[in-house]
Amino acid sequence: MRILYFSKGYTPHDYRFLSSLSQTDNEIAFMQLEPVTRQTEDRDIPKSVKKIAWAGGKKVFRWRDALHLTLDLQRVIREIQPDIIHAGPIQTCAFLVALAGFPRLLTMSWGYDLMMDADKSPLFHFITKYTLKRSAYFTSDAAVTRDKAVLLGMDARRMIIFPWGVDIDHFVPTRLEQRKTSEHGGQEAVTLFCSRTWEAIYGVDVLANAFVNVARECPYVNMILLGGGSMETSIRKTLLEGGVIGRVSFGGQVAQCDLPRWYWQSDIYISPSHVDGTSVSLLEAMACGLPCLVSDIPGNLDWVVEGVNGWTFRDGDVDDLTEKIFFAIRNRELLQKIGDASRRTSVARADWKKNFGSLLEAYHAIAAD
Repeated sequence: MRILYFSKGYTPHDYRFLSSLSQTDNEIAFMQLEPVTRQTEDRDIPKSVKKIAWAGGKKVFRWRDALHLTLDLQRVIREIQPDIIHAGPIQTCAFLVALAGFPRLLTMSWGYDLMMDADKSPLFHFITKYTLKRSAYFTSDAAVTRDKAVLLGMDARRMIIFPWGVDIDHFVPTRLEQRKTSEHGGQEAVTLFCSRTWEAIYGVDVLANAFVNVARECPYVNMILLGGGSMETSIRKTLLEGGVIGRVSFGGQVAQCDLPRWYWQSDIYISPSHVDGTSVSLLEAMACGLPCLVSDIPGNLDWVVEGVNGWTFRDGDVDDLTEKIFFAIRNRELLQKIGDASRRTSVARADWKKNFGSLLEAYHAIAAD
């Protein structure tokens, strides 16, 4: 089959899909809606994947450009004649395909498009329903997004739901021998870790405030923050004014090949996200054998069982997150057991090589119609 994979940008998630698709017998093309403004993926598009030049991909998407982009998308469809277009997020890429009238559309939710953007305004609500109604099939990575898609009119019989997963041979449990005993009471240092983007929906500001509370009482606790984002100034200000910024290591943007060693330097993974389907960074942490402390949103509750492979805290509640961090570090004898359970969960449910087959099932279902 000829598959056109159409995404908003080019991220590690896009690379994962394109890389796996390039190893199938299908002919794969890739089209990008916007240029990459903050690079999160440093690996090139697989050589066998054809990059499509078109009217998009040169600037940030604007609604006034929708007609022009749709017309050029129709030209692309005529020229390459794809059997299936695999597109998402819903309100941008998939919507343009629906406007173009292409019937064999596999709409892929990226989580936030259903859990946040679909309710942003009456217009976005309409666009979401319009796109889903015109989708041949739907795929997402979590039950919560599946349920929302059904609520908005997607046929539950035309869905493939699977965790995007991780490479469990790349993300493995290892601990770097860098443990230091604190000068304060001889305690062994504990390192918290978060790799979520510094945007409002991911709640890193909540974690920053909780860390201030914890670090003031526990001088042996440190934190690693990766990535960046529009909230960087306010997050750094919180840490600076709280007197704990010297206890935080800022790793910046990290290449996928180097990412495991950051997990290996850590003792507890924290995800304070307000919106998620299945968080890939959570699955990476679990694959690396880290105990996980996460917000109690539905996407996280699909993976983290309280006291078994991690803990949860009330979403957005700084005080509850603070108390849960205190509990974890004061019961550090549990960390190895909890981390081992995390790894077992990832092997059983989050192996990308196994889960990828579900996407191919969706392709064949569409082609069979």
